[in-house]
Amino acid sequence: MKKMPVNQERLMQIIQAPYVSEKGTFLGELHNQTVFKVLRDATKQEIKAAIELLWKDQKIEVQGVQTLNVRGKKKRFGRHMGSQTSWKKAIVSIKSGQELSFTDFSKVEAK
Repeated sequence: MKKMPVNQERLMQIIQAPYVSEKGTFLGELHNQTVFKVLRDATKQEIKAAIELLWKDQKIEVQGVQTLNVRGKKKRFGRHMGSQTSWKKAIVSIKSGQELSFTDFSKVEAK
């Protein structure tokens, strides 16, 4: 597959937040994986490039990315039915022996 050039500004926006849950913590401890909330139109290649860009000072290598779409729940507001927004979850596998640090992002700049 061909690598397409990706805009660095887009890569900085793809990863919205780490997603902390009991299952995500279990994956992190057992398989060296981290769960993120990402843009709904992000591809696996873009997610991989975004992770490697955000943690380039730690020289993180991504082994694989699994994505799934989480459908928003239906909620009742009095007499009216509403729904939460749907979102995309990415499970990122990091090379063994490496660890993501969420504490220092001061060196990351979009060009």
